Amino acid sequence: MTTVRLLICDDHAVVRAGLRALLASAPDIEVIGEAADGPSAVALAAELRPDVVLMDLQLGAEMDGVEATRRITSSAEAPHVLVLTTYDTDADITRAIEAGATGYLLKAERPEELFAAIHAAASGQTTLSAPVAARVMARMRNPGPTLTARELDILGQLAHGLGNREIARALHISEATVKTHLGRIYDKLGVDTRAAAVAVATEKRLLA
Repeated sequence: MTTVRLLICDDHAVVRAGLRALLASAPDIEVIGEAADGPSAVALAAELRPDVVLMDLQLGAEMDGVEATRRITSSAEAPHVLVLTTYDTDADITRAIEAGATGYLLKAERPEELFAAIHAAASGQTTLSAPVAARVMARMRNPGPTLTARELDILGQLAHGLGNREIARALHISEATVKTHLGRIYDKLGVDTRAAAVAVATEKRLLA
């Protein structure tokens, strides 16, 4: 089996050390670098040119794993990104997949499953943890409101109590754009207030 060159991205040093130690037991996986935040992951992916980037989603305020994934996969000859996280909400899954993630695993997976998923990702094959696959199938069978990645971003900011101006500043867009997206979010969720939008989104597990 061809050796897979892997870049680990996780903001917890203990987790990175644990993953490196675990992956050392897989003779066909070589860890070639570690990143503790989104910008470092983007830079190292371009510099080291790994086959796969193992990406956590929560990386701090500067750049989360979704944005890092989007930037990495948009580059020329981009590596595949395999998400490895503890979060399995519809919002997290949707945003990661739309950003270009090849697979989505939960950190509770067995080592053998992780090893297999890394090799699958290197070949461009999609691997989903069983709970994630179940959520995807459930949404396909009973589709609820489908929000875009940007709408989910705005909804997340809304849930933190931010006003339109603050949301615009946080997402680097105009207030007019925020208002347009909010109108679409209200229509899709069948609500007419910010509080109701957050309540419905929480009920439907749309919030990250």
